[in-house]
Amino acid sequence: MKRIYLDHAATTPVDPEVVKEMLPYFSEVFGNPSSPHALGQEARRAVERARAEIASFLGASPDEIVFTGGGAESNNFALKGIARSLSARGKHVITTSIEHHSVLEAARSLEQEGFEVTYLPVDAHGLVDPLDVRESLRSDTILISVMHANNEIGTIQHIPEIGSIAREAGVFFHTDAVQTFGHIPTRVDELHVALLSASAHKLYGPKGVGILYVREGTPISPLIHGGDQERHRRGSTLNVPGIVGMATAVRIARETMDQEGARLAALRQILAEGILARIERSRLNGHPTRRVPNNVSVSIEGIEGMSALIDLDAQGITCSTGAACTTSSVKPSHVLTALGLSEDLARGSLRFSLGRSTSEEDIHRVLDVLPRIVERVRALSPSYRAGRSFETFLYPGWDRAEVERL
Repeated sequence: MKRIYLDHAATTPVDPEVVKEMLPYFSEVFGNPSSPHALGQEARRAVERARAEIASFLGASPDEIVFTGGGAESNNFALKGIARSLSARGKHVITTSIEHHSVLEAARSLEQEGFEVTYLPVDAHGLVDPLDVRESLRSDTILISVMHANNEIGTIQHIPEIGSIAREAGVFFHTDAVQTFGHIPTRVDELHVALLSASAHKLYGPKGVGILYVREGTPISPLIHGGDQERHRRGSTLNVPGIVGMATAVRIARETMDQEGARLAALRQILAEGILARIERSRLNGHPTRRVPNNVSVSIEGIEGMSALIDLDAQGITCSTGAACTTSSVKPSHVLTALGLSEDLARGSLRFSLGRSTSEEDIHRVLDVLPRIVERVRALSPSYRAGRSFETFLYPGWDRAEVERL
């Protein structure tokens, strides 16, 4: 049975070319890039080439790229580093209710340190209103953090508009671009950001490496102490193979992003429209058009998303119910409930995230399998069958006589 992998928002397979470029730095060019000898300096040159590649992709200076251990560290570094650096100037931070947990938990940690955080709401599509950002600004606001695109529903925020508001107010602006970096344009000057987080494993690079873009002149305190690496901004021996791998993944993304994005958007449309047409009482989560090319998030009434996921996995189809970092939680998604979904409907959600290996044949396989799984799960659900007997639950086009026979 062919396995169909549709969980690229959680992680991607490492591209073979990326692996090839990384291999020498495990056993041949293995020196510590902070060492002054030849082997260490050869590793240092590889790091700086990688830094230049990534900076060019962002439209940034190489000195503005700080290598980290991944997206979660980059987000924590951005929020805590700015807040602690500017605490004498102000203690107010603005973010949104649908951020990744690495931002939300960092914000809550700052609250315990005496900072105040405003969590902005979103509309039914998951968009924060830039006017809400403007109206939330205070004289002591020091940082705004709004994700570029949501990891669960794929909605792309109005980042350039928010960035302009932040710049006019003299407030530093951070965006979590983990889901967009390498998939849609993320030029920092066009986004008007002072800080941007990205992670290699979301674009066919290795796990355990990421970057934080820090615009020149942005004051930021180190999150990790212990050395003078990264211009004294992050202590720790650099992950040379990972850094080389990330740069290679970025180079490949630069060459393929536009074409691949268009291909995935077309497949996404087939999948989304097919699910909505074949499964009654299903809905698309997120904005219908302002979304990353590969994301299809749906909520289906009368099912548990985790049960459907297990059934799909048994059929060789891999997807998720939302963010990979929260799959052990019994709580419904904070993102979906922020959109106004009930807890039951939020629990009946599935996220399909497409990638380079996804074919149209794969999409049609999902559209063949998923409706049958939903039908079987609903048949075993007394609450769903009971709910369908009420006229208030009827959708246009349903025949009341047929419903009452159920």
